[in-house]
Amino acid sequence: MRDTASIPTVSPDQRAGAARTGAIRTLGANPATAPIVLHPGDAISTARRVVYIILLGALTALGPFTIDLYLPAFPVLQEDFHTTAAAIQLTLTGTMIGFALGQLVVGPLSDKVGRRVPLLAVTALHVVASVAAALAPTLELLTVARVFMGVGAAAGGVVAMAIVRDLFGGRRLVVMLSRLALVSGVAPVVAPLIGSALLAVMPWRGIFVVLAIYGVVMLISAIALVPETLPKARRQDSGGATVLQRYKSVFSDRVFIGVLIIGGMTFSGLFSYLSSSSFLFQEGYGFDAQQYGLLFAVNSLGVVLGVQTASRLAARFGPQWVLACSTAVLVLAASAIMATDALRLGVWGTMVPLFVFMTACGFTFPCVQVLALDRHGKAAGTAASVIGAVNFGVAGIITPLVGALSEGAGITATTMAIVMAGCGVVAVLSLWFVVRPRTVERLAP
Repeated sequence: MRDTASIPTVSPDQRAGAARTGAIRTLGANPATAPIVLHPGDAISTARRVVYIILLGALTALGPFTIDLYLPAFPVLQEDFHTTAAAIQLTLTGTMIGFALGQLVVGPLSDKVGRRVPLLAVTALHVVASVAAALAPTLELLTVARVFMGVGAAAGGVVAMAIVRDLFGGRRLVVMLSRLALVSGVAPVVAPLIGSALLAVMPWRGIFVVLAIYGVVMLISAIALVPETLPKARRQDSGGATVLQRYKSVFSDRVFIGVLIIGGMTFSGLFSYLSSSSFLFQEGYGFDAQQYGLLFAVNSLGVVLGVQTASRLAARFGPQWVLACSTAVLVLAASAIMATDALRLGVWGTMVPLFVFMTACGFTFPCVQVLALDRHGKAAGTAASVIGAVNFGVAGIITPLVGALSEGAGITATTMAIVMAGCGVVAVLSLWFVVRPRTVERLAP
């Protein structure tokens, strides 16, 4: 009679996890005595995980860098094309809309045909569009090129999140997604700092050449190092066999809808600041390009602090309760900017609460991703694409409101903060009336 004590048992929680993710694996020559893991990534070495974090992080950063690297050049673009600040902001809006539309295509496609093919094809499009932007003779052609750059940058973030969800689940998913959230949160803040440095040594068109080179490096790295993490058997899973079924599975989830709104509002508040800050700080407060870049570097520390702290708190207390605090801080910090501007406390009166706002964004980003993706392992690409599309699409629609509110008077801290505060209020309402934190189950181990 065989000694059954040597055979690993599978708990009810593990069976539930297996049913949800289809990811239980047995390893080794003898399946009867091999350890059982709930997710494929549990068997990956630490060194290999580090490689994934670096490469997937760089792919994720391609989108924010594409959007934000040229922000310090806005005043120069306005002068070169003899146009208005609002017209220049439309190039940013076009990029974010392209980024959103690209994700809506790439995500479901990656669930159907696998992760690698969409990643490689769309990243190649980014390279071509970046070259076109560098050569654009008119603002209209630059705007068109920027739309396609947004589409081309869409694959990195979507596929990176989907790959992480393919490999990991439960609390390890929190840790891995927090690393990607760190990149997606810090990259928009660091990009203008790098853009400022580039403007010191090259004209604004050179920034798009740098983005083209970045895209080439990512394309080569993806070919060499990114494996296919969605086997053909799982692409035909009955839970997500068609695009319509995958969209139905995510949009029928109340919690997913709620965190989708929270993520979109947080990104909109962040990009309201990003799109208006070059005018506010360079023209309103007299910063030069390098001082403006330094401001972004300081704010990036707040995002890093928020993301890293949130990953630990979310694993212990639940991401929904981290969101309960961070969304409230978004509203309070934006309101503080309006108050300090009304009291004429100057640049420091704006910068201090702005740092708090950015830190709250850092707390919010990973919690949104975890709550959304942990519930939809079979449609991870679709879920990730919807998150990205809503984040950047809604932000692209809302951010021009800062310019509209400031028309004729110039962008001020108050007009910027009004939009930021409004986004925070919507996020708070979505958390308590749509997500309803007390109804969200705890993360699996």
